[in-house]
Amino acid sequence: MNYAVLFLLLLSVSAGNGFAQSAAADKAQNQNLRDCLYGAMSCDRSQLTPAQSKQIDEYNHDRNLFDCLTVRESCNHSTLTAPEAKDVADAEHKRNLLSCETATGICDKSLLTPDEAEKATQIAKERNLVNCKTGSGYCDDGLLDASERTEVADLQRERNLLSCQTGQACDQSELTLPESKEIAAAEHQRNILACKTDAGYCAQSELTAAEAKEVADAKHQRNFLACQSGFGLCDRSQLTAEEAKQLGQGPS
Repeated sequence: MNYAVLFLLLLSVSAGNGFAQSAAADKAQNQNLRDCLYGAMSCDRSQLTPAQSKQIDEYNHDRNLFDCLTVRESCNHSTLTAPEAKDVADAEHKRNLLSCETATGICDKSLLTPDEAEKATQIAKERNLVNCKTGSGYCDDGLLDASERTEVADLQRERNLLSCQTGQACDQSELTLPESKEIAAAEHQRNILACKTDAGYCAQSELTAAEAKEVADAKHQRNFLACQSGFGLCDRSQLTAEEAKQLGQGPS
């Protein structure tokens, strides 16, 4: 009876070891399958089944085709089939054409057909004309014809005049005498308003005697309103006796 129990115990231990070894082997095979699937150096192709090896080859081929179509450095052109190589070449040609037409990315005009090159040149000329007309982006005067240069010069002068008229940075040397007088008058008016409202830099020295009095009156009135409302900076020492009385500080 004791020998029988010992035999059963040995049999159960042996079976347990077998299951453990089998589980470890399965784990190793699964890890190797993952390594092969993701292109790891530790991949042992000899451990794959024929079906697994075929599936991984197909996956790697598809992934390489995707890399080639999307311009990735990992692309290997040598593994492409003839139709795939043509598709990749067509995609590369279209990307280059897009770069040439939109001035984005790297454009190799030597890869364009004569018609494509002519179209890309015309688009670049039109884009340059827009840049010159609007003053935005790089403008190459050398690409303009005589009439375009005249039109661009007129637009540039108009933009400069509008900048001067609205108080923005401008080249006043480009203005005509009447325009200069107009701009000077507008600047003087803006200066008066800045002095009256304290809303910007005030050149007090540029005010006439009458304007200086107008500014002083405006500041006095603003101070009185501040004292009345209790909001803002109120200098009560600047109030007249009548104003102080209205505020309840003068004699009744």
